[in-house]
Amino acid sequence: MPTALALRVVEHQVRIYRRFWRGPVIGYILAPVMFLGAMGLGVGGLVKQDTVEGVSYLAFVTPGLMAAAAMQAAAGESLWPIMAGTKWIRTFHGMVATPIGPGDVFLGVIAWTGVRAALGGSIFLLIATLFGGVDSWWAPLAVPATVLVALSFAAPLAAFAATQDTDFRFPIIMRLGIVPLFLFSGTFFPVSQLPDWLQPLCWLSPLWHGVELCRGATTGSIDGAQALANVAILVSIILAGYAWGIRTFAKKLAT
Repeated sequence: MPTALALRVVEHQVRIYRRFWRGPVIGYILAPVMFLGAMGLGVGGLVKQDTVEGVSYLAFVTPGLMAAAAMQAAAGESLWPIMAGTKWIRTFHGMVATPIGPGDVFLGVIAWTGVRAALGGSIFLLIATLFGGVDSWWAPLAVPATVLVALSFAAPLAAFAATQDTDFRFPIIMRLGIVPLFLFSGTFFPVSQLPDWLQPLCWLSPLWHGVELCRGATTGSIDGAQALANVAILVSIILAGYAWGIRTFAKKLAT
């Protein structure tokens, strides 16, 4: 079972991040801020109706972009970097040659993804507040919701990546999985505007549950029962991915 040695893996990730932080900043902060300016301020200024679900379009799209940025960054970090650690560079094999076990490696990598999501989400939330995209004092609760989104993608995708010998399937996951979720999980428009037959598919999206949590926090429209259900679904996905990842990492790093 994973132990406190997972913190050593987090430390390793921090040391790497200190040297290569510029690239991740684009994914977690700069890109969503640019989307916020283009969609929230630009397109939002062209929206005919005054409000979307009772709030300005800027306030509506802000939490969606916050959650979506965490999803996209977490997905990318949980595919190619995992392949590098298990096959290309084999840094994870070096780790398990020490008292650190495969479960520690998996937990440490996933924990670091959560930390980065929290940092990126906090900075984005601050910038969005300055832009006028936050309407509620409950907005800080969107940060842990963003972390849940990141972990709900990082855990299963990292577990899957550990089963692969090439990255052939990774671009397919990003283009046919992550991008559609980005567009059709309530990020830019209410899911209720989609055809009736498509709406239940959107509700299966982990991102949709994260967007609902973030939007409830930033707009002050939190529904306690619905929020608990959203959290429970995201936590269930994380736990399932964790159980899978423990097994796949143990098998991969034993060879």
